Amino acid sequence: MNLLLTLEDEAVREDHFSCVYVPGLLQTRAYSTALQKANEIPLEQAEIERLVDIRMKRQEILTRPKPPRLWAILDESVIRRVVGSPEAMKEQLDRLLEANESPHITLQILPFSKGAHSAALGSFVILGGTESALDVVYVDFHTGSLFLEQEEELERYRLAFEYLRAQALDMEASSALIQRARKEL
Repeated sequence: MNLLLTLEDEAVREDHFSCVYVPGLLQTRAYSTALQKANEIPLEQAEIERLVDIRMKRQEILTRPKPPRLWAILDESVIRRVVGSPEAMKEQLDRLLEANESPHITLQILPFSKGAHSAALGSFVILGGTESALDVVYVDFHTGSLFLEQEEELERYRLAFEYLRAQALDMEASSALIQRARKEL
């Protein structure tokens, strides 16, 4: 986590693909708390609060004077899976709609109707500096995390992200789908 926090603090852009949950930078407190409570190894309430506080602290990079450029592509399952209560999920969907109005955030939904896609790789984040040579891919596995820096690995994830971006709905259609999912709760 410390390495991720350091990289995020220095990144000028972040490209996220999420196929299960809302990326941490866009999570509400209630959503993040529900995720921590869903851990297969029960956590003490103090530990849950500590982890959620870290996640909320990470989000401060989005409000600094020069925030990173955030591009998030979410599989439709992310907005359909109810995490916590329906009320907590509505709040989370509202947060996503708000984020999509931000000038430094682009949010796209990859709809179920697109079928198979290039992200068989699972969820990942490309953290970037001012030059692509400074890119690092962060892959979070259930049992740990992986940072990839080799050019051929980076290129694979960059290409996957480009394909996902092309397949996903545009920002307006993505917001409309989020609103529809919210109404259905």
